[in-house]
Amino acid sequence: MKKRLAFLAMALIMIIPYTGTATAKAESDSYQPKREMRAAWIASVENIDMPSGKNKEEFKDWAANTMSQIENQNFNSAVFQVKPAGDALYPSDIEPWSSYITGENQGTDPGYDPLQIMLDAAHQRGIELHAWVNPYRLTMPGEELSDLSETNVAVKHPEWVVNYGDQYYLDPGIPETQEYVIKTIEELVNNYNIDAVHMDDYFYPYRIAGEDFPDSDSFDQFGENYEDKEDWRRNNVNTLVDDINTAIKSIDPSVEYGISPFGVWRNDSVDPSGSDTTAAQTNYDDLYADTRQWIKNGSLDYITPQIYWSRDFQPANYTILQKWWENEVDQYSQVHPTNLYIGLADYKVGTDTIDDTWNNPAELTEQIKDNRNHSGVEGQMHFSWSKILQNKLSYMDLVQDEVYYTKALVPEAPWNGEQKPKKPNRIKVEHNNIYIYDNKEAEKFVVYRFEGNKEGDYSNPENIAGVVYSEGKETLFVDEEAEKDQDYTYGVKSLSSTNIESKDAKKAKTKNHNS
Repeated sequence: MKKRLAFLAMALIMIIPYTGTATAKAESDSYQPKREMRAAWIASVENIDMPSGKNKEEFKDWAANTMSQIENQNFNSAVFQVKPAGDALYPSDIEPWSSYITGENQGTDPGYDPLQIMLDAAHQRGIELHAWVNPYRLTMPGEELSDLSETNVAVKHPEWVVNYGDQYYLDPGIPETQEYVIKTIEELVNNYNIDAVHMDDYFYPYRIAGEDFPDSDSFDQFGENYEDKEDWRRNNVNTLVDDINTAIKSIDPSVEYGISPFGVWRNDSVDPSGSDTTAAQTNYDDLYADTRQWIKNGSLDYITPQIYWSRDFQPANYTILQKWWENEVDQYSQVHPTNLYIGLADYKVGTDTIDDTWNNPAELTEQIKDNRNHSGVEGQMHFSWSKILQNKLSYMDLVQDEVYYTKALVPEAPWNGEQKPKKPNRIKVEHNNIYIYDNKEAEKFVVYRFEGNKEGDYSNPENIAGVVYSEGKETLFVDEEAEKDQDYTYGVKSLSSTNIESKDAKKAKTKNHNS
């Protein structure tokens, strides 16, 4: 998804005490929020971040290693691409197996369930797993319809397919395609304990100069209530977004729905309420994605605009766009709040040939600090995992040292369920093993570690030892960072499926627990 944004970018020529609240912000570099989205996108398309051709044990090792690294870098969420292009990285009754898992022809069964393995690896380490899907894309450049499995929707229903540029897509204007996409989402939510469904910026494809998207036939057939084709296209996308949210919530109200749109809604030269930017393409006018309407409708739990530019890039300035999106969410979240996260361009660090600012290893760290100084921004997502691992210019070392040096809980979504869970029934500590006995109200638990024989400050994220998903009657948390011969007091609080924390903690003390 984001590779093309690099091309578009070329085309666009306090020190205050910690308060413990979810939206507390500061003017100092030392401030650490207790709640903050810290996610890594893991792209499977074209194997950007995920290798192919592994057997089950090899894939399990890769998944475990990946989630351990995510946990160790104090991220709290992974956005894993499970439906990159009319296919699936899980056994599906609707979609064929993705070629990106086996490296072989589409439809080839790898003999295991990659999504379930990733989900288990994430939850075992307290990491949220957001299932990332692409609704309409059928092929990547260079692929033909003949490359697709006979069970692919494009083969079964060629009348739903359009060719635009060098790719094939489902036509968003055909009602049956909307129904098909919704069925794939329902299958995911019914079969997996995912934390969220995530969609990226591909709705209608990015506009090709001099070539209009070939949907005249479907407009003639289904757009009778619209004089303007572009308004009809936007309504198609709005309807899909709203219907997906309704479908998700009808199955499990606690499963979040988020979208990461392109970073510019509209330029103010076209619409005075747009941003002070000169982007060559925009959500509203070119992708037919009216992000403002989604916020108004309450169709989203979170929105993550891809602000993939620096704080010095004038055509699409990071700071200007950050403030614009914050205002949008504040002004238009009328049905329920929408959590605002920012999509960060890790892939540009040390590689961008247009904007020299990306040669500064501190640029991304400073963007995170700026996010924290805005009460409407609840965190960020990083594109993408392989770039985080590459750590060009040692930029991620700065992120770790300056902004991610404590753990953080993910933001709450109380509009999906506001009940505060009870604290655990009891806990037991043996060496560095903390056994948590459930009260049947917790989705997961947050474990706090305090040195000595007294409880400390539960609002300070420096005291978070980790998060663990409930395993039923007894859940084990292993405190890998506990020091030998050190006395600790542990306090454990419950977290609901909407990430609301219990008022009280269950505590236990230990002495020389590693001796």
